[in-house]
Amino acid sequence: MNKEQADYIVLGQGISGSFLSYYLIKAGKKVLVIDESKPFTASKIASGVINPVTGRRVVQTWLIDEIMPFAVAAYQELGNLTGASLIQQCNVLSFHGNVQMRQAWEDRNEEDNIYLKKPDNVDELSQYFNFYYGVGETNPCYLADMPGLISGWRRILTETNCLLEEKFEWEHCIVQDGKVCYKNWEAAKIICCDGVSGTENPYFQLLPYAKNKGEALIAEIDGLPRTHIYKQNITVTPWKENLFWVGSQYEWNYADALPSAGFRIKTELLLRQWLKLPFKITDHYAAERPANIERRPFAGLHPLHPEIGILNGMGTKGCSLAPYFAHQLTEMLLHQTALNPLADVTRFSKILSR
Repeated sequence: MNKEQADYIVLGQGISGSFLSYYLIKAGKKVLVIDESKPFTASKIASGVINPVTGRRVVQTWLIDEIMPFAVAAYQELGNLTGASLIQQCNVLSFHGNVQMRQAWEDRNEEDNIYLKKPDNVDELSQYFNFYYGVGETNPCYLADMPGLISGWRRILTETNCLLEEKFEWEHCIVQDGKVCYKNWEAAKIICCDGVSGTENPYFQLLPYAKNKGEALIAEIDGLPRTHIYKQNITVTPWKENLFWVGSQYEWNYADALPSAGFRIKTELLLRQWLKLPFKITDHYAAERPANIERRPFAGLHPLHPEIGILNGMGTKGCSLAPYFAHQLTEMLLHQTALNPLADVTRFSKILSR
């Protein structure tokens, strides 16, 4: 029986798989995306924040001067295609938790960190929050609509017959003679954008993954302006409709990937201590993320099996990193251009050649 032909199979339709399949299709390639529909994934419940500074030391994130403007343009481009507004500027207001944090902010500000500002509306913020050590603003920051991105692009993939909605099973994948066969499909390459499942991927499971768990509460907070992202120990981010996403960055030690009572109790307590406005929790999400020890993405082709590629390991910065490296990988696949060496998976050739 003749097999259906594709240039590329993209495994997974999270943020990495969405942007990679978009760039490949835009370049005129025949793409099949294989993705099982799941209600909760890291991409679907991500806050969508693109923040150019990170950590208690308030340092600029890796490659941010290149990555952030590229990401903004990428979300706008895909939003134009899907008929939705997928990104908006939404600066972060950081409420300093103690004297040391305020001093770290002021020290970085004096070093001419171009993203750190003094907000204009500090007095107004006292209507909404309890705070004692001042506030700093990160400007610009952006907020991407992750659920809108995933659902909008999935709709287009479905309409163009580019989506196979099922659980991928490696036992049905045969790699030989410079091609990949999966059930009744044949392609030149398969690119694994399989998120946390990458830790069990038979070709890439030896990579230094470091899975973590993210949790978030969804809250109604009447009266809180949706003009900013608010941050102090926890982050309060405008979410879809009139809701707010309330969460922390990640957790390394956890028993399962389910929403935990401990997270909810702790987060509600912090929110009550900080927020002056009443709130109502409407939902509680949790998902695992495919971070890695180096905190740099995995992108490129397997050193022994060039028919198999990867775009994964984005961690907590996936909203900003994925569009940039999806484009880089597309250019490498189509035009043999070089990937950033700190993201190129060939840096693990010895491990992957075992």
